[in-house]
Amino acid sequence: MHRPLACAATLGVLLLAACQRGDRKTSSYAADQGKSWCDEVPRPANAALPAVDVGSAWFSVYQAAPGVFAIVEPRQFQEAISYLIVGDTSALLFDSGIGMVRIKPVVDRLTRVPVAVLNSHTHFDHVGGNWEFAEVLGLDTEYTRANERGLPHAALKGEAASEALCKPIPDGVDTAQLQTRPWTVTRRVADGTVLDLGGRRIEILAAPGHTPDAIALLDRAHGLLFTGDSYYDGTIWLFVPETDLDAYEHSLARLVELGDATRTLLPAHNTASVPAGRLATVLAALRTMRAGGGVVTPQEDARILVRVGDVQFMTSKAVLAGRARAKAGGSGLTPAR
Repeated sequence: MHRPLACAATLGVLLLAACQRGDRKTSSYAADQGKSWCDEVPRPANAALPAVDVGSAWFSVYQAAPGVFAIVEPRQFQEAISYLIVGDTSALLFDSGIGMVRIKPVVDRLTRVPVAVLNSHTHFDHVGGNWEFAEVLGLDTEYTRANERGLPHAALKGEAASEALCKPIPDGVDTAQLQTRPWTVTRRVADGTVLDLGGRRIEILAAPGHTPDAIALLDRAHGLLFTGDSYYDGTIWLFVPETDLDAYEHSLARLVELGDATRTLLPAHNTASVPAGRLATVLAALRTMRAGGGVVTPQEDARILVRVGDVQFMTSKAVLAGRARAKAGGSGLTPAR
């Protein structure tokens, strides 16, 4: 058995030696086997996709669908995935990574058309490269505006700790400089906004719950649903003060109701391609958890791991009770108490 990895929890202060038990966004299989995420990369679902060489030792890129590139950060335990969606006249970068390494040089290798950034939500691991781009789209929410200020290294240092990274760390990666640089939304968008990339139309769907500013993207012509953190293949994090389970359940139900409009999910962590039917399973598991069901395992830091079938949620008593719902920004790391 490999040595358990430590997970950053509260603003880089608390390191939890329990990654293999579901504290991070790892798969339930790895959790059961006592494995770390390093034992799982490249994920089989990603390895099955065509790989794209972008000359990076930090990012791994896969063609997730025609004109869609999954830009994965497999060496850091968030395993964040950003998506470059390319049209005939412009492109959209859905999330911009954790900010450990600049993402724009990778984007520039993949397309020559103008690129705008839009975030699935504004937790640190999705906005790290926003500052590199001239055009950033975003919702007009108090939460979004607060997170535009960025986060210092002190708030994220646990994310750059040795235990949070797969070895070897590529040359040129300075973990001591990890921070979220300030960035600015240059154009506000809203639920129902349609982005025309030239031969490709992307619909913005408000999906609050994980955060107040969470969204999903729908590419109806290709049956693609970009879910952000509303769903990914792994333990789903629902423990921070900005999480609202009423809103989250409503958002999941809305995405499930898309039905035949979606064939493939493209989540923001771990795996870049998941059958769309998985959402209905997660929604049913969420409702079971909220009704008091599931196998509950208390954690050391006010969080609660709840397992319902093959679905795992990391939540907290405060979130379950509806006592959280902060609106003033957040890193996505600090549990609600």
